[in-house]
Amino acid sequence: MNTKLVMTLSSAVLGLAGIALTFLPAEILTGLAISSSKPQEFLLQIIGALYFAFAMLNWMTKASLIGGIYNRPIAIANLTHFVIVALALVKGVVSTPDLPTAFLAAAVVYFIFAVLFGIILFKHPVPEKS
Repeated sequence: MNTKLVMTLSSAVLGLAGIALTFLPAEILTGLAISSSKPQEFLLQIIGALYFAFAMLNWMTKASLIGGIYNRPIAIANLTHFVIVALALVKGVVSTPDLPTAFLAAAVVYFIFAVLFGIILFKHPVPEKS
């Protein structure tokens, strides 16, 4: 599997989400039809910082050998993040069908990354040929 591509894509997705959550929390809440308050906006900004930090971690390690025993903490952190958020999003979409479709789209993206990082974690990496 091309881990460099997966790490780059996850970095881009998390980075864009992080920037948006950090700088546009009120607009995001409004777009999701959620009433905006200062504590909610503050929480979204904190979450945005976490997303951006994770994006930087993935960006900085994209060229490294990842999988099996190599860079295992990076693979486990990504797998854990994507699985937990995917499950939370699926639970939310199933239990509240009137949620905006953005939640379903996010659930699909998270599920795909969860599967990819699961494969990366449990499959021995193949070194690139020189």
